Amino acid sequence: MNIIFYHPFFEAQDWLTGMAQRLPQANIRAWEPGDDRPADYALVWHPPHEMLANRHDLKGVFALGAGVDAILQQERQQPGTLPAGVPLVRLEDTGMVQQMQEYALACVLRYFRRFDEYQLQQQKQNWLPLEPHQQDNFTIGILGAGVLGGSVAQKLVEFGFNVRCWSRSHKQIADVQSFAGKEQLMAFLNGTRLLINLLPHTPETVGILNRQLFANLMPGAYLVNLARGAHLVEVDLLQMLDQGQIAAATLDVFVREPLPQPHAFWLHPRVTMTPHIAAVTLPAQAMDQVSTNILAIEAGKSPAGLVDIQRGY
Repeated sequence: MNIIFYHPFFEAQDWLTGMAQRLPQANIRAWEPGDDRPADYALVWHPPHEMLANRHDLKGVFALGAGVDAILQQERQQPGTLPAGVPLVRLEDTGMVQQMQEYALACVLRYFRRFDEYQLQQQKQNWLPLEPHQQDNFTIGILGAGVLGGSVAQKLVEFGFNVRCWSRSHKQIADVQSFAGKEQLMAFLNGTRLLINLLPHTPETVGILNRQLFANLMPGAYLVNLARGAHLVEVDLLQMLDQGQIAAATLDVFVREPLPQPHAFWLHPRVTMTPHIAAVTLPAQAMDQVSTNILAIEAGKSPAGLVDIQRGY
């Protein structure tokens, strides 16, 4: 069994050593330009076109993240980046679920307890208790009900919040109201006070966080974008913040990363930013899952996290 590895940021030797410990029967190497030697599996993030093109002998391509939008976009731009018929597998959880729960919960509690407003008051040396929000008037809506969205919904329910989810198809999550399809999007938005975006990045979801969507939320709603920067129409958010329809926003992802220095988000008093750190790949857990999936494929079984190329997730 031959495995090739490529990641522009991860230390290759850590992965070669870790995967060798988990799959001692495999020959594992870091891919370099010009390497066209046989490979059964590829572990990648933003792989160069030449790495995978024409490798029809591959049994699986493993994207080293929960999202596969980057590699699918590469395929659209340079057909052949993904060899036809070769399964694409993404990471599921691998420690990202707890991280995403922590991040989302921190944002929800910050806005629910109005700590963001108290911080602004502190800067003005203004001592003024604010009327607290009430849970029965603080419905949280989550766009996306997959592994991450569903887990965040369950965690927020534990804290007593009214939670609803919207996704392409109905999902059954205990104590969470389910909405699905374009025909139910407006009903989902109506009455939502805080919106968390955890949608997959597909051509259909690009720009979904726009002026029309924001206008259907409760006045003074909050936005938390933890999915992809391409989901957000940035100028629409800025306008809705200035109009007060959106009270505040927390953004972990952006169209351009790192965010350019002149961007209006940097200094906006109602925008909180983090540098795409809501949930990062944890190598040990990721290697465990990839190894298990490789053994599943070798045994003729379907791997966890198999991507539907047409849907994009």
